[in-house]
Amino acid sequence: QLETLEQEEQECLELKPHPTEKSTHMVSHQHGMTVTKTLQEGEAEPQCQSFSYSQAELRGLLLEGASLLLLRVLARRHTVPPGLVFPAIDTEGHLCTSSY
Repeated sequence: QLETLEQEEQECLELKPHPTEKSTHMVSHQHGMTVTKTLQEGEAEPQCQSFSYSQAELRGLLLEGASLLLLRVLARRHTVPPGLVFPAIDTEGHLCTSSY
């Protein structure tokens, strides 16, 4: 059984005159997972948002690394089971679904 313990994503946009940096940090803990989004635009103060999800909400969660692994397995088997849907976290840090 594979489980994501921690995941970090970072995106930098070199837009003039205000470069933008976005980062997402996800960490698993005893009660579920916390997602922290940070946005830094130019010299402005960083804006942070944090979301927490319970273990029940995350049952079957498929994050980016696991999704890539699953896609490789499905490609190797040349089949996708009907109705294959997993909970996922979108680019804003909110819970959503991922369908294959």
